[in-house]
Amino acid sequence: MTAPASRPRPARRALDELSLPVDASALDAVVASSPEWLAADRRAAFEAWSTLPGESNLLYTPYIDLRAAELEGAAFVTDHGTERGVGTVPADADGLIEIDEGRVTGVALSPAAAAAGVVLRPLLDDVDSVRDLLDGAPSVASNDKFAQLTRALWSQGVLVDIPAGVTLERPIVVRWAVGAPDRALVTRTVIRLGDKAHGSIVEELVESEAGAASSAGPSPAGGHAFFAGTTEVTLGAEATLQLASLQELGDRTVAFQHRHATIGEAATLQWALAQLGGRLIRSRVENRLVGDRSSVEQVEIVFGAEEQLFDLTSFTTHIGRDTTGDLLSKAALLEKARTYLKGLITIEKSAVGTDSFLGEFGMNLSKSARSVAIPSLEIDQPDCRRAMHSSSVGPVDEMQLFYLESRGIPPDEARKFIVLGYLEPVVSRVPLASAQDRLRELLEAKWTSGTDGATGAAAA
Repeated sequence: MTAPASRPRPARRALDELSLPVDASALDAVVASSPEWLAADRRAAFEAWSTLPGESNLLYTPYIDLRAAELEGAAFVTDHGTERGVGTVPADADGLIEIDEGRVTGVALSPAAAAAGVVLRPLLDDVDSVRDLLDGAPSVASNDKFAQLTRALWSQGVLVDIPAGVTLERPIVVRWAVGAPDRALVTRTVIRLGDKAHGSIVEELVESEAGAASSAGPSPAGGHAFFAGTTEVTLGAEATLQLASLQELGDRTVAFQHRHATIGEAATLQWALAQLGGRLIRSRVENRLVGDRSSVEQVEIVFGAEEQLFDLTSFTTHIGRDTTGDLLSKAALLEKARTYLKGLITIEKSAVGTDSFLGEFGMNLSKSARSVAIPSLEIDQPDCRRAMHSSSVGPVDEMQLFYLESRGIPPDEARKFIVLGYLEPVVSRVPLASAQDRLRELLEAKWTSGTDGATGAAAA
């Protein structure tokens, strides 16, 4: 009996071959409602999108594969209407803004935050007031093709502005709900802290009701949803910001995330980024340590399953004197998930006394999972306190398993403890207790689902 012919696998797709249809009609739609300076900025960005290569670093080009994205029918959303809901501030937060499929469903600040002059609003409410943050894209990667696409076609955004000297005791929550099929939503989140301001922000990326409804059942309706968003951070002198992002998008969403931070003198930024959901995720984080004695601490985790693909890149540029960077990326992969962890530390000639570390680690929990780690350094200033990187990819450490099992813990429980403990560095840095609890629940649920699926497949 002749075996059935295997289904041909589509060829690998690079960034230049993303199936998302982009043409000038979407640009015309957003330009029509923009002031003259913003319209010119959008056109310049669209030109950059048209001419830039898909990947500026040739070292990373072989590790891009967008064949999983089904975006042929996606249309850019350019008008969200003017209706707006009234939000309620959670008891453990100082502010909340919610955007569902591009429509603002709620905005609220605590009395203390409002009295201190904190601004939390949709970006387009008064775009001229933040022209200095947007015009010419000072906080968007100039060499990234999709960052420039976001700069050109964004149609919704959020502004968080904490004035100089203000300290917020509780975080501000920014919640995006997306996932409706064949929709391309492009957004910008702009965050500014004045000198000696202190605050924390929790960003939540969740599946919308429309997205959940479309993917229910054995035959999902429509193609994938596309979400592109920037998070643009500017920190004044001696400011501190904790920023956590919990990404739990639906399994039919493709997301391109760009985060860019300009860190002033003696300012401190802490990133805690958790990547759990989505079909295909591309994340780029760029930190620019401009001020003397500035510092950044970045931890990003991935917990992937099924055939999820995560493409994560971090860039940290040391410019000021005596700056500090500590970056850690970790991936735990079940089933056929894949992760590319890429990073570059650049120490410019002016950056005397730099202390910088980059670590990238992948844990493959099945024989079909794949991780790639590519850390790198570019050093133009030899007078550094530290400049180093580290990486590894492999299965669960057998010695750790042996240690736990020797103390009476069953093998499956021991593996679970090791994996969830491996991912804990991000969970513990989330500055919102309820979000911490939810993240732990999500990680445990994904572990249970992934291991049950693996057991079922083995039995079959």
